[in-house]
Amino acid sequence: MDHKKSDLPRLARLGTRGFTLIEVLVAVIVLTVCLVVVMELFSGGLRSGRVSEGYVHAIYHAREKMEDILTDPELAPGSDSGEFADGSSWKVEITAIEEEKDRPFPGKAYGLFQIDLKVSWRDGSRQRHFSLSTIQIARRQSPEEA
Repeated sequence: MDHKKSDLPRLARLGTRGFTLIEVLVAVIVLTVCLVVVMELFSGGLRSGRVSEGYVHAIYHAREKMEDILTDPELAPGSDSGEFADGSSWKVEITAIEEEKDRPFPGKAYGLFQIDLKVSWRDGSRQRHFSLSTIQIARRQSPEEA
């Protein structure tokens, strides 16, 4: 019997080593909240990646179209639009910049033109846009050429 009395304190100590139900529930809740936060961050990163991919394609399209416009030796005011092969659309507006009266542009054959280019595409249910603007010196089209 003495042997059993000495085992009781040891058994009592072994019982205090485990976790209570409340501690386990709190740990599971904390783990769940952390997991939800990590998943939200991951999905937000994926969404941002998809949106930035659309902008990268729009930048390439805008650059390609702007290079086409800038290589034209003669510009005329007006607007034009069209579509790219992937379904993106573009619209360009060319405006002649009026010269100041006291500082006319040397030679009337050339002039300054403002070129505004807008590329649009659909990203799911949203319509997105990317715009480029520049000023170009070019030969003016004579009235009989227009």
